[in-house]
Amino acid sequence: MDPVRNPFAPGAGSQPPELAGRQEIITAADTALQRVLLGRPAQSQMLLGLRGVGKTVLLNKIEQLAEEHGYLTSFIEAPEDRKLVDLLYPKVHQVLRKLSLTEGAKSATHAALRALRSFAGSFKISVGDFEVAVDPEPGVADSGNLEYDVTELFLKVGEAAKAAERGWALLIDEVQYLSTAELGALIVAIHRVNQKALPVLMFGAGLPAIAALSGDAKSYAERLFIFPQVDALRKEDAVNAIRQPIEEEGESIDAEVLDRIVALTRGYPYFLQEWGYQVWNASAASPIAEDCIDAAGTEALRRLDEGFFKVRIERLTPKEKEYVIAMARLGAGPYRSSDVAEMLNEKLTTLGPRRAQIIAKGMIYSPAHGDVAFTVPLFDEYLKRHWL
Repeated sequence: MDPVRNPFAPGAGSQPPELAGRQEIITAADTALQRVLLGRPAQSQMLLGLRGVGKTVLLNKIEQLAEEHGYLTSFIEAPEDRKLVDLLYPKVHQVLRKLSLTEGAKSATHAALRALRSFAGSFKISVGDFEVAVDPEPGVADSGNLEYDVTELFLKVGEAAKAAERGWALLIDEVQYLSTAELGALIVAIHRVNQKALPVLMFGAGLPAIAALSGDAKSYAERLFIFPQVDALRKEDAVNAIRQPIEEEGESIDAEVLDRIVALTRGYPYFLQEWGYQVWNASAASPIAEDCIDAAGTEALRRLDEGFFKVRIERLTPKEKEYVIAMARLGAGPYRSSDVAEMLNEKLTTLGPRRAQIIAKGMIYSPAHGDVAFTVPLFDEYLKRHWL
C-alpha cells in the first residue's frame, strides 16, 4: 500500500497514531495538573518500565496536556555524562524569562532570577548564552549543598509561577542516570513546593529500578510520587494500536494478522509500531492479509536488530558482552546472578563490579535481590539470533 500514507511511527519517543492502553496514566496526570493550578495537593509521577514501552511518548503527552492547561514546561533527558545542575539552569532561565512578561509576576520573577544567578555561581555552572543579567541574592540557593539549593530555587520558581497564575511542569526522561544525590534533591524540592501549595509538578520516566532508588534517596518518595508501571499492552490494547490507525486511513487488516503481530511483539509498543509499519508496506492492497507476514517480519527484525538492539550491545565492553550472552544462554529471564556466574565459570563476587557496570549502562537491572534481567524486551532473542 502507499508508504506515504503509512500511519505507523517506529522511532524513539515518536508519537504513535493510537496511544492505546495508557488512558489511566494520562488521566491521573491530567487530574494532577488541574488540581495543582487550583492550589490543591497532587502527586507527581514517575513512570517505570523497560525500554520501548512508550515512557517517553507518555512524557511528551503529559507535556502537551500541561501546556494546554497553561503550564510552562521544561523537558530534560538525563544523560550519563552531565550534571543535573547544568541541565536545570537553561531550562529554569527560559521559564523565568517567560514568566517575567506577566506584569503581576515581575517582582517574584526578579527574585527567582537572582536566586538562579546565585545557584549558577554556587555550582560553577557554565552559563554560556544563558547568563542572567541580575545580581545574585546572597544567602539564597548559594550554599553549595545540592539539596538545599535546588529546593530554594524551585520555591522561587514556584512563587513566580503562582504570581503569574501559571504552573511549571518539569519532565525528566532517563531518570536512572541521575545520581542518588541529584534524585534526592529533586524529591526534597518537590516535597517542599507541595507543602507551600505552589504550582510545580515533576514527571519522570526511567527503568524499573527507579522506585527503589527514589526510596533510597528519600524515604517519603513513595508518598510524594505515584509510580505507574508502563508495561507491554494487553492483547485488546495491542490489537487496537494496530487496527485503529489502519482503519482511520480507510483500510483494513485481517484478524489473523493482528493475532500474529501481537504474539510476535508480545504487545510491546515499539515493536508494534515497527511491525505495523512493515505489514502496511508489505501489503499490496487492503485488507492486509497473512501473505505479507513473512516479508514484513524479515524487514521488521532486520531494522530492530540493526537499530533498537545493536546500539545497545555496542555500548558494552567484550567482558560485559560475555555476561549478557551468558544470561541469554540461560533462556528467558529474570536470571539468578549465581547462575550467570556458574555459566561463566567465575565466582559471583568477582563478577559484582562487571554486573554493576552493566546496570549503570542501563542494559540490565535487578528486579529482586540476587536476580538480574534485561531492560530491553526480547533482548535475549536478539542475542540468540546473532551471538550464540
